[in-house]
Amino acid sequence: MENTFLKSASIINIDRKKIRRIRFLTKSTFVLTFDRDDIQFTAGQHITIGTRGSLNQREYSVYSGEQQNYLEILVKEVLDGNVSIQLRNSKPGDLLEVNGPFGSFRLEIKDMYSRKHLFIATGTGISPFHSMVTSYPGIDYTILHGIRYINEAYDKHDYNPKRYITCTSKEKSSGYNGRVTDYLSDYQPEPGTIYYLCGNSSMIFEATGILRNKGVTGDRILREVYF
Repeated sequence: MENTFLKSASIINIDRKKIRRIRFLTKSTFVLTFDRDDIQFTAGQHITIGTRGSLNQREYSVYSGEQQNYLEILVKEVLDGNVSIQLRNSKPGDLLEVNGPFGSFRLEIKDMYSRKHLFIATGTGISPFHSMVTSYPGIDYTILHGIRYINEAYDKHDYNPKRYITCTSKEKSSGYNGRVTDYLSDYQPEPGTIYYLCGNSSMIFEATGILRNKGVTGDRILREVYF
């Protein structure tokens, strides 16, 4: 999902990185792999990225894990999305302009292995959670992934199938049929669970309200709004 929070005022220390691979998951969604070199990030953070020489940059959460020697982002091509269209039309060997990382949307180190985590995402908002699970596979997590169609369960085999729940809204699936917020309406919060929300703003605001009404305190809800 293309993050609309453009850091136009902070285009500094830009690194140029070479594209290694473009792997399509659907006709409009793909994983872009490129050189990492000396970029250090924490799972959950984002970077700004654009094609070489372009005036347009957008923020994308890092999709790959902290230990991997490359960087990946999960991109959905959107209408009038200059950056996503340019990235789709790129090819291995092309150069990207990368700035960052940024952000404080990350796991709490002191609670990482002692607390349960419910990761709630819509669409490509699953990207930071893919990075977290790849980086720290031993954490106690469940992913609640809101998608429209079955083929939007991006890289589902990267997760423990018992910990990955799809909420499919546009067609019947073997998972939960309905929206993420429908699922949460029937959900009973567990004491001590930490909730991470990433995706579109309407889901995040509605899901936050549901959780708060069920007694979850604000300090246990962390949010990253994409649009």
